[in-house]
Amino acid sequence: MELSPMEVIFTFLGGLGIFLYGIKQMGDGLQAAAGDRLREILNKMTSNPLLGILAGIMITVLIQSSSGTTAITIGLVSAGFMTLKQAIGVIMGANIGTTITAFIIGLDIGAYSLPILALGALLIFFFKSPKVTNIGRVLFGFGALFYGLELMGDGVGPLAELDTFSNLMLSMSDNPFLGFGVGTILTVIVQSSSATIAILQNFYVNDLIDLQGALPILLGDNVGTTITAVLASLAGTIAAKRAAAVHVTFNIIGATIFMIILPIFIMYVGYLENVFDLNGRMTIAFAHGSYNVINTLIHIPLIGFLAWIVTKIIPGKDFSEDFKASHLEPSLLKQSASLSLQAAQKEIQNLGTLTLSMFEDAQKYRNTQDPKVLKQVSEKAAVVDALQDSIRKYLQEISKYTTPAEEDNIRQTTLLEINRILSKVSLQVVHFTELNHNRFEKNISLSEAAEEGLTDFFNHVEKSYRKSVEAIDIYNPQELEEILRMTQKSHKIESKLRKQHVKRMNKGICSTDGGLIYVDLIGSLERIGSNTRAITELSLGDDVDSIGEEYTIFD
Repeated sequence: MELSPMEVIFTFLGGLGIFLYGIKQMGDGLQAAAGDRLREILNKMTSNPLLGILAGIMITVLIQSSSGTTAITIGLVSAGFMTLKQAIGVIMGANIGTTITAFIIGLDIGAYSLPILALGALLIFFFKSPKVTNIGRVLFGFGALFYGLELMGDGVGPLAELDTFSNLMLSMSDNPFLGFGVGTILTVIVQSSSATIAILQNFYVNDLIDLQGALPILLGDNVGTTITAVLASLAGTIAAKRAAAVHVTFNIIGATIFMIILPIFIMYVGYLENVFDLNGRMTIAFAHGSYNVINTLIHIPLIGFLAWIVTKIIPGKDFSEDFKASHLEPSLLKQSASLSLQAAQKEIQNLGTLTLSMFEDAQKYRNTQDPKVLKQVSEKAAVVDALQDSIRKYLQEISKYTTPAEEDNIRQTTLLEINRILSKVSLQVVHFTELNHNRFEKNISLSEAAEEGLTDFFNHVEKSYRKSVEAIDIYNPQELEEILRMTQKSHKIESKLRKQHVKRMNKGICSTDGGLIYVDLIGSLERIGSNTRAITELSLGDDVDSIGEEYTIFD
Protein backbone atom coordinates (compact mmCIF):
# COMPACT_ATOMS: atom_id res chain seq x y z
CA MET A 1 0.00 0.00 0.00
CA GLU A 2 1.43 3.34 -1.07
CA LEU A 3 1.45 6.17 1.44
CA SER A 4 0.69 9.77 0.54
CA PRO A 5 3.32 12.41 1.41
CA MET A 6 1.14 13.54 4.34
CA GLU A 7 0.85 9.96 5.62
CA VAL A 8 4.62 9.49 5.32
CA ILE A 9 5.24 12.62 7.43
CA PHE A 10 2.58 11.74 10.02
CA THR A 11 3.73 8.11 10.29
CA PHE A 12 7.36 9.16 10.75
CA LEU A 13 6.65 11.94 13.27
CA GLY A 14 4.16 9.77 15.18
CA GLY A 15 6.70 6.96 15.32
CA LEU A 16 9.37 9.39 16.54
CA GLY A 17 7.03 10.67 19.25
CA ILE A 18 6.18 7.15 20.45
CA PHE A 19 9.89 6.22 20.36
CA LEU A 20 10.85 9.23 22.51
CA TYR A 21 7.99 8.55 24.92
CA GLY A 22 9.08 4.91 25.13
CA ILE A 23 12.64 5.89 26.04
CA LYS A 24 11.33 8.28 28.72
CA GLN A 25 8.97 5.69 30.23
CA MET A 26 11.69 3.05 30.26
CA GLY A 27 14.18 5.47 31.84
CA ASP A 28 11.65 6.75 34.41
CA GLY A 29 10.73 3.20 35.39
CA LEU A 30 14.35 2.16 35.83
CA GLN A 31 15.13 5.37 37.72
CA ALA A 32 12.15 4.89 40.07
CA ALA A 33 13.25 1.32 40.74
CA ALA A 34 16.78 2.50 41.50
CA GLY A 35 15.57 5.36 43.75
CA ASP A 36 18.24 7.26 45.67
CA ARG A 37 20.88 4.77 44.55
CA LEU A 38 21.61 6.93 41.50
CA ARG A 39 23.19 9.64 43.65
CA GLU A 40 24.87 7.01 45.85
CA ILE A 41 26.44 5.40 42.79
CA LEU A 42 27.83 8.75 41.67
CA ASN A 43 29.02 9.63 45.18
CA LYS A 44 30.76 6.30 45.84
CA MET A 45 32.12 5.49 42.40
CA THR A 46 33.94 8.66 41.41
CA SER A 47 37.12 8.28 43.47
CA ASN A 48 39.12 7.66 40.29
CA PRO A 49 38.42 8.22 36.57
CA LEU A 50 37.86 4.54 35.73
CA LEU A 51 35.23 4.17 38.46
CA GLY A 52 33.71 7.45 37.29
CA ILE A 53 33.41 6.06 33.74
CA LEU A 54 31.77 2.91 35.11
CA ALA A 55 29.35 5.03 37.17
CA GLY A 56 28.49 7.07 34.08
CA ILE A 57 27.76 3.91 32.08
CA MET A 58 25.58 2.44 34.86
CA ILE A 59 23.53 5.60 35.41
CA THR A 60 22.99 6.13 31.67
CA VAL A 61 21.87 2.52 31.19
CA LEU A 62 19.42 3.04 34.08
CA ILE A 63 17.88 6.31 32.90
CA GLN A 64 18.41 5.74 29.16
CA SER A 65 19.77 9.23 28.55
CA SER A 66 23.37 10.44 28.40
CA SER A 67 22.02 13.99 28.47
CA GLY A 68 20.17 13.14 31.69
CA THR A 69 23.30 11.69 33.29
CA THR A 70 25.31 14.74 32.24
CA ALA A 71 22.62 17.06 33.64
CA ILE A 72 22.66 15.16 36.97
CA THR A 73 26.46 15.36 37.02
CA ILE A 74 26.39 19.10 36.35
CA GLY A 75 23.96 19.51 39.24
CA LEU A 76 26.27 17.55 41.57
CA VAL A 77 29.27 19.63 40.46
CA SER A 78 27.28 22.83 41.10
CA ALA A 79 26.42 21.64 44.61
CA GLY A 80 30.01 20.65 45.35
CA PHE A 81 29.27 16.91 45.60
CA MET A 82 31.73 16.22 42.81
CA THR A 83 34.93 17.80 41.48
CA LEU A 84 35.46 18.67 37.83
CA LYS A 85 37.93 15.80 37.32
CA GLN A 86 35.46 13.33 38.82
CA ALA A 87 32.72 14.69 36.56
CA ILE A 88 34.87 14.16 33.44
CA GLY A 89 34.97 10.39 34.04
CA VAL A 90 31.19 10.26 34.52
CA ILE A 91 30.59 12.25 31.31
CA MET A 92 32.84 9.86 29.35
CA GLY A 93 30.95 6.90 30.79
CA ALA A 94 27.62 8.50 29.88
CA ASN A 95 28.71 8.64 26.23
CA ILE A 96 29.39 4.90 26.29
CA GLY A 97 26.22 4.09 28.25
CA THR A 98 23.95 5.82 25.74
CA THR A 99 25.04 3.38 23.01
CA ILE A 100 23.11 0.59 24.75
CA THR A 101 19.89 2.02 23.28
CA ALA A 102 21.29 1.58 19.74
CA PHE A 103 22.21 -2.04 20.54
CA ILE A 104 18.72 -2.70 21.93
CA ILE A 105 17.27 -1.27 18.70
CA GLY A 106 19.62 -3.54 16.74
CA LEU A 107 17.94 -6.63 18.24
CA ASP A 108 15.08 -6.07 15.77
CA ILE A 109 12.20 -7.45 17.83
CA GLY A 110 9.64 -4.98 16.51
CA ALA A 111 7.19 -7.81 15.75
CA TYR A 112 6.77 -8.31 19.52
CA SER A 113 6.49 -4.61 20.40
CA LEU A 114 2.70 -4.53 20.89
CA PRO A 115 2.51 -7.63 23.17
CA ILE A 116 5.37 -6.19 25.29
CA LEU A 117 3.57 -2.83 25.39
CA ALA A 118 0.32 -4.55 26.43
CA LEU A 119 2.08 -6.51 29.20
CA GLY A 120 3.59 -3.27 30.52
CA ALA A 121 0.17 -1.58 30.54
CA LEU A 122 -1.29 -4.58 32.39
CA LEU A 123 1.32 -4.29 35.16
CA ILE A 124 0.85 -0.51 35.41
CA PHE A 125 -2.96 -0.47 35.68
CA PHE A 126 -3.81 -3.71 37.49
CA PHE A 127 -1.13 -3.96 40.19
CA LYS A 128 -0.62 -1.66 43.19
CA SER A 129 2.92 -2.68 44.14
CA PRO A 130 5.38 0.12 43.23
CA LYS A 131 7.98 -2.48 42.20
CA VAL A 132 5.57 -4.21 39.80
CA THR A 133 4.37 -0.84 38.48
CA ASN A 134 7.96 0.26 37.78
CA ILE A 135 8.62 -3.01 35.93
CA GLY A 136 5.45 -2.30 33.95
CA ARG A 137 6.72 1.18 33.03
CA VAL A 138 10.00 -0.33 31.83
CA LEU A 139 8.18 -2.93 29.68
CA PHE A 140 5.69 -0.36 28.39
CA GLY A 141 8.57 1.93 27.42
CA PHE A 142 10.46 -0.98 25.84
CA GLY A 143 7.44 -1.91 23.74
CA ALA A 144 6.71 1.70 22.79
CA LEU A 145 10.35 2.14 21.73
CA PHE A 146 10.15 -0.72 19.23
CA TYR A 147 6.64 0.17 18.07
CA GLY A 148 7.82 3.72 17.39
CA LEU A 149 10.76 2.29 15.44
CA GLU A 150 8.42 0.19 13.31
CA LEU A 151 6.32 3.28 12.50
CA MET A 152 9.44 5.31 11.66
CA GLY A 153 10.59 2.49 9.40
CA ASP A 154 7.23 2.48 7.62
CA GLY A 155 7.48 6.25 7.24
CA VAL A 156 11.00 6.43 5.79
CA GLY A 157 10.57 3.48 3.37
CA PRO A 158 8.75 5.47 0.64
CA LEU A 159 11.43 8.19 0.76
CA ALA A 160 13.68 5.99 -1.39
CA GLU A 161 11.39 6.74 -4.35
CA LEU A 162 11.88 10.51 -4.03
CA ASP A 163 14.65 11.86 -6.27
CA THR A 164 15.20 14.88 -4.03
CA PHE A 165 15.79 12.69 -0.97
CA SER A 166 18.04 10.28 -2.90
CA ASN A 167 20.12 13.21 -4.16
CA LEU A 168 20.48 14.57 -0.59
CA MET A 169 21.70 11.17 0.64
CA LEU A 170 24.17 10.99 -2.24
CA SER A 171 25.40 14.49 -1.43
CA MET A 172 26.08 13.44 2.16
CA SER A 173 27.99 10.39 0.93
CA ASP A 174 30.15 12.64 -1.25
CA ASN A 175 30.46 15.44 1.33
CA PRO A 176 31.01 14.11 4.89
CA PHE A 177 30.93 17.65 6.35
CA LEU A 178 27.35 18.04 5.11
CA GLY A 179 26.39 14.80 6.86
CA PHE A 180 28.19 15.91 10.03
CA GLY A 181 26.27 19.20 9.98
CA VAL A 182 22.92 17.47 9.39
CA GLY A 183 23.54 15.07 12.30
CA THR A 184 24.54 17.91 14.64
CA ILE A 185 21.59 20.17 13.77
CA LEU A 186 19.03 17.35 13.91
CA THR A 187 20.21 16.27 17.38
CA VAL A 188 20.21 19.87 18.62
CA ILE A 189 16.56 20.13 17.52
CA VAL A 190 15.41 16.74 18.89
CA GLN A 191 17.77 16.90 21.94
CA SER A 192 18.17 13.12 21.93
CA SER A 193 21.06 11.35 20.24
CA SER A 194 19.24 8.05 20.82
CA ALA A 195 16.39 9.31 18.62
CA THR A 196 18.62 10.59 15.83
CA ILE A 197 20.72 7.41 15.90
CA ALA A 198 17.47 5.42 15.63
CA ILE A 199 16.46 7.50 12.60
CA LEU A 200 19.88 6.83 11.08
CA GLN A 201 19.49 3.10 11.78
CA ASN A 202 16.16 3.13 9.93
CA PHE A 203 17.68 4.98 6.98
CA TYR A 204 20.55 2.50 6.78
CA VAL A 205 18.40 -0.63 7.15
CA ASN A 206 16.12 0.66 4.35
CA ASP A 207 19.16 1.26 2.07
CA LEU A 208 18.48 5.00 1.99
CA ILE A 209 22.09 5.82 2.86
CA ASP A 210 25.44 4.03 2.74
CA LEU A 211 28.19 3.91 5.40
CA GLN A 212 30.05 6.83 3.80
CA GLY A 213 27.03 9.05 4.37
CA ALA A 214 25.84 7.46 7.65
CA LEU A 215 29.02 7.66 9.75
CA PRO A 216 29.52 11.46 9.47
CA ILE A 217 25.88 11.89 10.54
CA LEU A 218 26.59 9.59 13.49
CA LEU A 219 29.57 11.75 14.51
CA GLY A 220 27.41 14.86 14.21
CA ASP A 221 24.77 13.22 16.43
CA ASN A 222 27.35 12.81 19.18
CA VAL A 223 28.32 16.49 19.00
CA GLY A 224 24.70 17.69 18.82
CA THR A 225 23.73 15.85 22.02
CA THR A 226 25.99 18.20 24.03
CA ILE A 227 23.39 20.98 23.67
CA THR A 228 21.44 19.54 26.64
CA ALA A 229 24.50 19.85 28.89
CA VAL A 230 25.03 23.42 27.73
CA LEU A 231 21.39 24.32 28.48
CA ALA A 232 21.57 22.59 31.90
CA SER A 233 24.64 24.65 32.84
CA LEU A 234 23.39 28.09 31.77
CA ALA A 235 21.90 28.84 35.18
CA GLY A 236 24.63 26.95 37.05
CA THR A 237 27.90 27.85 38.69
CA ILE A 238 31.27 28.29 36.97
CA ALA A 239 32.03 24.66 37.88
CA ALA A 240 28.81 23.54 36.16
CA LYS A 241 29.66 25.52 33.02
CA ARG A 242 33.10 23.89 32.99
CA ALA A 243 31.53 20.42 33.26
CA ALA A 244 29.32 21.22 30.26
CA ALA A 245 32.36 22.58 28.39
CA VAL A 246 34.14 19.26 29.04
CA HIS A 247 31.23 17.40 27.44
CA VAL A 248 31.36 19.65 24.37
CA THR A 249 35.19 19.60 24.09
CA PHE A 250 35.37 15.84 24.59
CA ASN A 251 32.90 15.16 21.76
CA ILE A 252 34.29 17.80 19.38
CA ILE A 253 37.85 16.48 19.75
CA GLY A 254 36.64 12.90 19.25
CA ALA A 255 34.50 13.78 16.24
CA THR A 256 37.37 15.75 14.69
CA ILE A 257 39.77 12.80 15.06
CA PHE A 258 37.26 10.41 13.50
CA MET A 259 36.46 12.80 10.65
CA ILE A 260 40.19 12.89 9.87
CA ILE A 261 40.42 9.07 9.84
CA LEU A 262 36.93 8.63 8.33
CA PRO A 263 38.05 6.26 5.51
CA ILE A 264 39.66 3.94 8.10
CA PHE A 265 36.54 4.14 10.30
CA ILE A 266 34.32 3.24 7.30
CA MET A 267 36.55 0.24 6.49
CA TYR A 268 36.49 -0.86 10.16
CA VAL A 269 32.68 -0.72 10.43
CA GLY A 270 32.29 -2.48 7.04
CA TYR A 271 34.63 -5.20 8.27
CA LEU A 272 32.52 -5.71 11.44
CA GLU A 273 29.35 -5.84 9.34
CA ASN A 274 30.73 -8.57 7.08
CA VAL A 275 32.53 -10.68 9.69
CA PHE A 276 29.65 -10.75 12.21
CA ASP A 277 26.90 -10.68 9.55
CA LEU A 278 25.27 -7.70 11.25
CA ASN A 279 21.88 -6.33 10.24
CA GLY A 280 21.70 -2.67 9.27
CA ARG A 281 20.59 -1.39 12.67
CA MET A 282 23.21 -3.42 14.56
CA THR A 283 25.91 -2.15 12.18
CA ILE A 284 25.15 1.45 13.16
CA ALA A 285 24.98 0.37 16.83
CA PHE A 286 28.49 -1.14 16.59
CA ALA A 287 29.77 2.02 14.88
CA HIS A 288 28.20 4.17 17.63
CA GLY A 289 29.62 1.97 20.40
CA SER A 290 33.08 1.76 18.81
CA TYR A 291 33.32 5.52 18.40
CA ASN A 292 32.43 6.25 22.02
CA VAL A 293 34.63 3.52 23.52
CA ILE A 294 37.66 4.51 21.40
CA ASN A 295 37.07 8.21 22.07
CA THR A 296 36.98 7.51 25.82
CA LEU A 297 40.19 5.44 25.67
CA ILE A 298 41.88 8.31 23.84
CA HIS A 299 40.81 10.83 26.48
CA ILE A 300 41.41 8.87 29.72
CA PRO A 301 45.10 9.95 29.89
CA LEU A 302 44.01 13.51 29.01
CA ILE A 303 41.53 14.08 31.86
CA GLY A 304 43.90 16.53 33.57
CA PHE A 305 44.41 18.35 30.26
CA LEU A 306 40.63 18.56 29.66
CA ALA A 307 40.15 20.03 33.13
CA TRP A 308 42.93 22.56 32.48
CA ILE A 309 41.66 23.60 29.05
CA VAL A 310 38.07 24.22 30.18
CA THR A 311 39.39 26.23 33.12
CA LYS A 312 41.13 28.46 30.57
CA ILE A 313 38.02 28.60 28.35
CA ILE A 314 35.83 29.52 31.35
CA PRO A 315 38.06 31.50 33.73
CA GLY A 316 37.17 32.64 37.22
CA LYS A 317 36.92 31.14 40.67
CA ASP A 318 33.80 29.36 41.84
CA PHE A 319 32.85 29.91 45.48
CA SER A 320 32.22 26.15 45.79
CA GLU A 321 36.01 25.78 45.48
CA ASP A 322 36.51 28.05 48.52
CA PHE A 323 34.13 26.02 50.64
CA LYS A 324 34.75 22.46 49.48
CA ALA A 325 35.52 19.90 52.21
CA SER A 326 39.28 20.05 52.64
CA HIS A 327 39.78 18.95 56.26
CA LEU A 328 37.85 15.65 56.26
CA GLU A 329 40.87 13.40 55.89
CA PRO A 330 39.82 9.70 55.85
CA SER A 331 43.17 8.56 57.25
CA LEU A 332 42.46 10.42 60.53
CA LEU A 333 39.42 8.20 61.18
CA LYS A 334 41.67 5.18 61.78
CA GLN A 335 44.23 7.11 63.82
CA SER A 336 42.28 9.01 66.46
CA ALA A 337 38.71 10.05 67.24
CA SER A 338 40.00 13.30 68.73
CA LEU A 339 41.93 14.25 65.58
CA SER A 340 38.91 13.38 63.42
CA LEU A 341 36.67 15.58 65.59
CA GLN A 342 39.09 18.49 65.27
CA ALA A 343 39.08 18.09 61.49
CA ALA A 344 35.27 17.97 61.45
CA GLN A 345 35.10 21.09 63.63
CA LYS A 346 37.30 23.00 61.16
CA GLU A 347 34.92 22.00 58.36
CA ILE A 348 31.91 23.06 60.43
CA GLN A 349 33.57 26.44 60.98
CA ASN A 350 33.98 26.60 57.20
CA LEU A 351 30.27 25.73 56.82
CA GLY A 352 29.35 28.47 59.31
CA THR A 353 31.35 31.02 57.33
CA LEU A 354 29.51 29.99 54.17
CA THR A 355 26.08 30.42 55.79
CA LEU A 356 27.22 33.79 57.15
CA SER A 357 28.13 34.90 53.62
CA MET A 358 24.60 33.86 52.57
CA PHE A 359 23.27 36.14 55.30
CA GLU A 360 25.27 39.04 53.87
CA ASP A 361 23.99 38.23 50.36
CA ALA A 362 20.40 38.23 51.66
CA GLN A 363 20.83 41.77 52.98
CA LYS A 364 22.57 42.83 49.79
CA TYR A 365 19.68 41.52 47.69
CA ARG A 366 17.19 43.31 49.93
CA ASN A 367 19.03 46.57 49.28
CA THR A 368 19.90 46.16 45.58
CA GLN A 369 17.37 43.64 44.13
CA ASP A 370 20.26 42.31 42.03
CA PRO A 371 19.20 38.99 40.37
CA LYS A 372 22.83 37.81 40.41
CA VAL A 373 22.84 38.03 44.20
CA LEU A 374 19.54 36.11 44.36
CA LYS A 375 21.06 33.37 42.21
CA GLN A 376 24.18 33.31 44.38
CA VAL A 377 22.12 32.69 47.54
CA SER A 378 20.53 29.66 45.85
CA GLU A 379 23.89 28.34 44.63
CA LYS A 380 25.47 28.73 48.05
CA ALA A 381 22.55 26.85 49.60
CA ALA A 382 23.34 23.91 47.29
CA VAL A 383 26.99 24.00 48.42
CA VAL A 384 25.86 24.09 52.07
CA ASP A 385 23.74 21.00 51.43
CA ALA A 386 26.70 19.12 49.96
CA LEU A 387 29.16 20.24 52.64
CA GLN A 388 26.93 19.44 55.61
CA ASP A 389 26.20 16.02 54.11
CA SER A 390 29.95 15.29 53.85
CA ILE A 391 30.50 16.45 57.46
CA ARG A 392 27.59 14.35 58.76
CA LYS A 393 28.87 11.20 57.06
CA TYR A 394 32.41 11.85 58.30
CA LEU A 395 31.26 12.30 61.91
CA GLN A 396 29.17 9.13 61.74
CA GLU A 397 32.18 7.20 60.42
CA ILE A 398 34.26 8.01 63.53
CA SER A 399 32.51 5.39 65.69
CA LYS A 400 33.13 2.67 63.08
CA TYR A 401 36.91 2.84 63.40
CA THR A 402 37.54 3.78 67.04
CA THR A 403 35.67 3.84 70.33
CA PRO A 404 35.67 7.50 71.37
CA ALA A 405 36.10 8.50 75.01
CA GLU A 406 33.00 9.81 76.82
CA GLU A 407 34.04 13.44 76.24
CA ASP A 408 34.63 12.76 72.55
CA ASN A 409 31.21 11.11 72.31
CA ILE A 410 29.63 14.30 73.62
CA ARG A 411 31.70 16.39 71.20
CA GLN A 412 30.70 14.15 68.29
CA THR A 413 26.99 14.56 69.12
CA THR A 414 27.43 18.31 69.58
CA LEU A 415 29.12 18.74 66.20
CA LEU A 416 26.45 16.66 64.46
CA GLU A 417 23.76 18.90 65.94
CA ILE A 418 25.59 22.14 65.09
CA ASN A 419 26.06 20.83 61.56
CA ARG A 420 22.31 20.17 61.30
CA ILE A 421 21.41 23.61 62.67
CA LEU A 422 23.72 25.41 60.22
CA SER A 423 21.93 23.61 57.40
CA LYS A 424 18.59 24.82 58.80
CA VAL A 425 19.90 28.40 58.93
CA SER A 426 20.85 28.12 55.26
CA LEU A 427 17.27 27.13 54.38
CA GLN A 428 15.89 29.99 56.49
CA VAL A 429 18.15 32.52 54.75
CA VAL A 430 16.92 31.20 51.39
CA HIS A 431 13.33 31.59 52.62
CA PHE A 432 14.01 35.16 53.79
CA THR A 433 15.53 36.01 50.40
CA GLU A 434 12.63 34.44 48.49
CA LEU A 435 10.13 36.43 50.58
CA ASN A 436 11.93 39.61 49.56
CA HIS A 437 12.02 38.45 45.94
CA ASN A 438 8.24 37.85 45.94
CA ARG A 439 7.76 41.25 47.53
CA PHE A 440 9.78 43.00 44.83
CA GLU A 441 8.13 40.98 42.03
CA LYS A 442 4.68 42.06 43.23
CA ASN A 443 5.76 45.65 43.99
CA ILE A 444 4.68 45.33 47.62
CA SER A 445 6.01 48.21 49.69
CA LEU A 446 6.43 48.46 53.47
CA SER A 447 5.95 51.53 55.59
CA GLU A 448 9.03 53.50 56.65
CA ALA A 449 8.63 52.33 60.26
CA ALA A 450 8.34 48.70 59.15
CA GLU A 451 11.46 48.97 56.98
CA GLU A 452 13.38 50.54 59.86
CA GLY A 453 12.27 47.86 62.33
CA LEU A 454 13.14 45.09 59.84
CA THR A 455 16.60 46.55 59.24
CA ASP A 456 17.31 46.86 62.99
CA PHE A 457 16.15 43.30 63.62
CA PHE A 458 18.21 41.96 60.69
CA ASN A 459 21.34 43.74 61.95
CA HIS A 460 20.80 42.36 65.46
CA VAL A 461 20.32 38.76 64.26
CA GLU A 462 23.25 39.04 61.83
CA LYS A 463 25.53 40.39 64.59
CA SER A 464 24.64 37.62 67.05
CA TYR A 465 24.89 34.93 64.34
CA ARG A 466 28.30 36.20 63.23
CA LYS A 467 29.60 36.06 66.81
CA SER A 468 28.11 32.59 67.26
CA VAL A 469 29.76 31.25 64.08
CA GLU A 470 33.13 32.80 64.97
CA ALA A 471 32.94 31.24 68.45
CA ILE A 472 32.27 27.63 67.34
CA ASP A 473 34.86 25.69 69.35
CA ILE A 474 33.93 22.58 71.35
CA TYR A 475 37.37 22.50 72.95
CA ASN A 476 37.74 26.10 74.11
CA PRO A 477 34.41 27.98 74.16
CA GLN A 478 34.87 31.72 74.74
CA GLU A 479 32.60 34.75 75.15
CA LEU A 480 29.54 32.56 74.68
CA GLU A 481 27.66 34.14 77.59
CA GLU A 482 27.62 37.48 75.77
CA ILE A 483 26.42 35.82 72.55
CA LEU A 484 23.71 33.93 74.43
CA ARG A 485 22.42 37.12 76.01
CA MET A 486 22.27 38.69 72.53
CA THR A 487 20.35 35.75 71.09
CA GLN A 488 17.87 35.85 73.99
CA LYS A 489 16.67 39.20 72.70
CA SER A 490 15.47 37.93 69.32
CA HIS A 491 12.10 36.58 70.47
CA LYS A 492 11.27 39.73 72.45
CA ILE A 493 12.35 41.94 69.56
CA GLU A 494 10.08 40.03 67.19
CA SER A 495 7.20 40.31 69.67
CA LYS A 496 7.71 44.08 69.93
CA LEU A 497 7.82 44.46 66.14
CA ARG A 498 4.59 42.45 65.79
CA LYS A 499 2.79 44.72 68.29
CA GLN A 500 4.04 47.82 66.48
CA HIS A 501 2.88 46.29 63.20
CA VAL A 502 -0.65 45.67 64.55
CA LYS A 503 -0.87 49.32 65.63
CA ARG A 504 0.17 50.47 62.13
CA MET A 505 -2.37 48.13 60.54
CA ASN A 506 -5.13 49.52 62.78
CA LYS A 507 -4.18 53.05 61.73
CA GLY A 508 -4.16 52.04 58.04
CA ILE A 509 -0.47 52.89 57.62
CA CYS A 510 0.45 49.43 56.22
CA SER A 511 -1.26 47.54 53.38
CA THR A 512 -2.63 44.02 53.89
CA ASP A 513 -0.16 42.46 51.42
CA GLY A 514 2.74 44.39 52.93
CA GLY A 515 1.63 43.32 56.42
CA LEU A 516 1.59 39.63 55.52
CA ILE A 517 5.06 39.78 53.95
CA TYR A 518 6.39 41.78 56.93
CA VAL A 519 5.16 39.22 59.49
CA ASP A 520 6.76 36.40 57.47
CA LEU A 521 10.07 38.32 57.20
CA ILE A 522 10.41 39.02 60.94
CA GLY A 523 9.27 35.44 61.69
CA SER A 524 12.03 34.10 59.44
CA LEU A 525 14.62 36.26 61.22
CA GLU A 526 13.34 35.15 64.64
CA ARG A 527 13.84 31.49 63.66
CA ILE A 528 17.42 32.25 62.61
CA GLY A 529 17.91 33.95 65.99
CA SER A 530 16.51 30.87 67.71
CA ASN A 531 18.94 28.62 65.86
CA THR A 532 21.79 30.98 66.74
CA ARG A 533 20.89 30.51 70.40
CA ALA A 534 20.80 26.72 69.90
CA ILE A 535 24.35 26.75 68.46
CA THR A 536 25.59 28.78 71.42
CA GLU A 537 23.87 26.58 73.99
CA LEU A 538 25.39 23.47 72.40
CA SER A 539 28.85 25.03 72.60
CA LEU A 540 28.29 25.94 76.27
CA GLY A 541 27.09 22.47 77.21
CA ASP A 542 26.16 22.13 80.90
CA ASP A 543 27.30 25.71 81.61
CA VAL A 544 24.21 27.11 79.89
CA ASP A 545 22.15 26.77 83.08
CA SER A 546 24.30 29.39 84.81
CA ILE A 547 23.30 32.12 82.35
CA GLY A 548 20.46 34.34 83.51
CA GLU A 549 17.57 35.54 81.36
CA GLU A 550 18.54 39.12 80.63
CA TYR A 551 16.68 40.93 77.86
CA THR A 552 17.30 44.33 76.33
CA ILE A 553 15.94 45.86 73.16
CA PHE A 554 18.42 47.11 70.49
CA ASP A 555 21.78 48.17 71.86
